[in-house]
Amino acid sequence: MRLILTLAALALPAIFLAGQNPPAQPLADPPQREWHASWITHPTAPLREPIVLHFRRALDLPSAPSSYRVRVSADNRFILYVNGQRVGDDPARGDLTHWRYELFDLAPYLKSGRNLITATVWNFGVLAPIAQFTDRTAFLLESEAVGPNSISTPEAWQVEVEPGHRPLDRSTVTLQQYMAAGPGEEIDAAHYDWNWSSPSLTGAAWAPAGSPMRDSIFSGVNHAHSATVTGDNPWGLVPDQLPHMEYTPTPAGEVVRTNLPELRGFPANPITIPANTELHLLLDRKTLTTAYPLLTVSGGKGARIRFTYSEALYDKDRHKGDRDAVGDRDALGLTDSFLPDGGSHRVFEPLWWRTWRYLALDIVTTSQPLTLDSMTAHFTAYPFEERAQFKSGDPDLDKIWEISWRTARDDAHETYMDTPYYEQLQYVGDTRIQALISYAVAGDDRLAHQALDAFNDSRIPEGLTRSRYPSSLPQSIPTFSLLWIGMLHDWWMYRPDPAPVREALPGIRSVLGWFAQYEQPDGLLHETPWWSFIDWVQDKQVIPTYSKTGESCMTTLEYLGALDDAADLEKNLGDSVASDRDHTRAVHVRSGIYDKCWNPQRGLIADNPDQNIFSQQANILSVLYDVIPKDQQQNVLRKILAIEPGTTPDGIMSASYYFRFYLARALDHVGMANEYLQSLDPWRKLLPLHFSTWPEIPGDTRSDSHAWSAHPIFDMLTLVAGIEPASPGFATVRIAPHLGDLPALTASFPHPQGEIAVQYKRQGDSLDATITLPGTLAGHFEYHGRSWLLHAGLNQIHAQ
Repeated sequence: MRLILTLAALALPAIFLAGQNPPAQPLADPPQREWHASWITHPTAPLREPIVLHFRRALDLPSAPSSYRVRVSADNRFILYVNGQRVGDDPARGDLTHWRYELFDLAPYLKSGRNLITATVWNFGVLAPIAQFTDRTAFLLESEAVGPNSISTPEAWQVEVEPGHRPLDRSTVTLQQYMAAGPGEEIDAAHYDWNWSSPSLTGAAWAPAGSPMRDSIFSGVNHAHSATVTGDNPWGLVPDQLPHMEYTPTPAGEVVRTNLPELRGFPANPITIPANTELHLLLDRKTLTTAYPLLTVSGGKGARIRFTYSEALYDKDRHKGDRDAVGDRDALGLTDSFLPDGGSHRVFEPLWWRTWRYLALDIVTTSQPLTLDSMTAHFTAYPFEERAQFKSGDPDLDKIWEISWRTARDDAHETYMDTPYYEQLQYVGDTRIQALISYAVAGDDRLAHQALDAFNDSRIPEGLTRSRYPSSLPQSIPTFSLLWIGMLHDWWMYRPDPAPVREALPGIRSVLGWFAQYEQPDGLLHETPWWSFIDWVQDKQVIPTYSKTGESCMTTLEYLGALDDAADLEKNLGDSVASDRDHTRAVHVRSGIYDKCWNPQRGLIADNPDQNIFSQQANILSVLYDVIPKDQQQNVLRKILAIEPGTTPDGIMSASYYFRFYLARALDHVGMANEYLQSLDPWRKLLPLHFSTWPEIPGDTRSDSHAWSAHPIFDMLTLVAGIEPASPGFATVRIAPHLGDLPALTASFPHPQGEIAVQYKRQGDSLDATITLPGTLAGHFEYHGRSWLLHAGLNQIHAQ
């Protein structure tokens, strides 16, 4: 059977060689290519129930090849091995219409003579993560080699069910919170096939691989068919444009508590647990990680090992506190299980990575002692490089930078993720901030490009994007569709290629067309269907609020921001008529918000026309989008600037860490960016609590790692160091430092043409600035109301 693949892009996924970093750009591929492989699965096993399969095939070679390229995919996922060495895993998450495949070069793993190509494929069915789409369990591999050296599926591939590895249901999670991420896993060593990847191809459990379409009306039909979603093939194959995720050694942690102090030496040294013993080991990494834990044990037949992964420890009332505090606090959350069978060097490693700072091992032995041989881990995340730097001499700012970057790394994998522990979902509101961090710190836009496309692909017939995508459980937050337009505008300003924005213009129009249905004659939006989330406030109350007539100033403000951005994008990349329409609507909406929502007695914008609720959020956006007259904007910001997250002074609801991203933009907008460093006090107050990543909300937060709270790393570069684009595509640069009380600062920013480097030294009211611009980049420097032209290369300015 053959597949004809029509590619959605003119590029291949990256090819990865052993010991090499991923290439910066994918390789070229023809727009249409013929596949010489077909999907395979187990011939009799259920296709849509939780299952783990092993596939294998021998390959005899007269000599080691210089290149041996294969394309691989699976539903849900695979891990590919050659001669026992891990080559990689995939496919990156998408929907069935955009199902990724990966390209690998197996040459570094191959040798002359017999080689064994193996893969583990799993599908956790109804227990799978919400981010995971699926149709049925299947595997696909095509080699570019032809003839006897080809290993393309299905020819000569064998498969077996792995009965010793299974997902655990939600009842095993020891902390009852909303969990959208994948399940815990159990390996029962007595039933696990420990020889599945051995060179011998014998065994009763193995069978020739069969077709996953065996229940299709096209079953048995041998003809070429397209790789789009058709009756007999649900996977629309597209190349994965992302580099492979990082997989590098990292410490699993050190023992900080145990009930048997004589066994405290693990994992630095092996330990043996006596028969009929209960052992508790609590390991602490000191920082949160996303990694694959790997525990190796010997002996201990009948023992039980439970892994509990925890972002922080909990007291008896299930509250967190100082993240360094141990005492009698408990690790709570996702668990895995390992049941040794008495064999030597049995290895537990879950199929999907885990998130933890604290890892509790609770072990019960029976009649045999159990030796813990070793425990290691492999860090995994999107392979961002920290190319930017920010050196201020302020230890608090250094720590805020470090924690922000760790948060951004832990929350970025094959998609951006709101939280790596609880949900692992790519939400628009979070992703907008994460993408900007990626541009500014890493100079890498590939994950952001994936996200922009994913949200565009998620659009429903009504016109909106989904709030998160990929997600097998649909969720609509209409206001997040507005933020997607803002995210596209960000791309247009920061990245040199406008193509992703042009491609999304129809989506922008459909989103704004949907909102136009709810625009009232006075310019305000009426309450819309679904959940128009804006921000969490105290005790996770939600805004917006609505008047008695159902209107909201708050949602209308986000609508106004999207209209402004859309008018800009249409004018420069799209339809001038649409730009004029969006601009005209924005003028009317802006006027309506001020007329209905401005409270002259309080000097603030209300959240709804009844003017009974006020918030930082509404006033931040009213300043940012010029609803409030310019001569009053600074006064409004000063009224709300001192309000800290989680408080409601004078009845004004406070902005969370997330929404203070927009506060930073508003400070810059009105010329108050010199006060930005003071606005970092909420983050400074987290430092004595020893957070290693930033939490979701103030106070008793659910998530300890939320990338929407990591925006200070972006703000420090764009506001404090003052480096930002002055024109679309970052074609020119504006550098306007706002040092606050800092006497000096050194920073760098990865521009598409190279590194922008700045050094500032202040003496009294004067500033000495040394600025180096890459390539042909030019721009201007601003300080204390004056402006200087900048040219490519070295610029030295003495500003007074």
